[in-house]
Amino acid sequence: MFDFAVFGSLFLTLFVIMDPPGITPIFLALTSGRPVKVQRRMAWQAVCVAFGVIAVFGLCGQQILDYLHVSVPALMIAGGLLLLLIALDLLTGKTDEPKQTKDVNVALVPLGMPLLAGPGAIVSVILAVQKADDVSAQVSVWCAIIAMHVVLWLTMRYSLVIIRVIKDGGVVLVTRLAGMMLSAIAVQQIINGVLQVVRGA
Repeated sequence: MFDFAVFGSLFLTLFVIMDPPGITPIFLALTSGRPVKVQRRMAWQAVCVAFGVIAVFGLCGQQILDYLHVSVPALMIAGGLLLLLIALDLLTGKTDEPKQTKDVNVALVPLGMPLLAGPGAIVSVILAVQKADDVSAQVSVWCAIIAMHVVLWLTMRYSLVIIRVIKDGGVVLVTRLAGMMLSAIAVQQIINGVLQVVRGA
C-alpha cells in the first residue's frame, strides 16, 4: 500500500524546488525584529499556508487553472514578479521600518506563497497526483507532501537559533544576502515562464 519510488521522487523534487536550506536566510530576514514566539508562530503559519495551497492544487489544480484560463507560464511569471518586489524591499532595507516589521504578516505572503507554495511546487504536485493511478501511489504522493512540509517547519523553527548568534549586524547582512538570492530566484522564475510561452507559441 506504499510506493517508495513515488514517495522518493516527489519528495526530492519538492525538496529541490522548496529548498529548506535556502529559505532559512529569507525567513530570518523577513521575521527579524519580532519576538521569538511570534517568529515561531509565523513559521507554523507559513507551512500551514503552503500546505493548504499545495493541497488545494493537488486535489483540483488543473480544474482551477482551466476555469480561470490561466496557463502555467503565466502563473510562473506572476509569482516571479511578486518575489522580485519583495526582494527589492529586502535589498533597499525597507523591511527594517517599524511598519514592515510589526504589522505585515509575511508568513502568508511571501513566505507561504509564492516562496514555499510557488508555481514550481504547484505544478509538480498537480503532475504527481495525475500520474498516481492507484491507491498506493496516491498515498505515497500525499505522504511526500506532508513529509516535505514537516521538514520546512523544522528548518524554519530551529533557524531562529541563528538570530541569537549573529545579532543585529548579522541580521542586516543576512537580509541583504536574502534579497540578492530572492531576486535571482524571481528573475529565473520569470525567465522560465517566458521561455515556456515562447516554446508554446
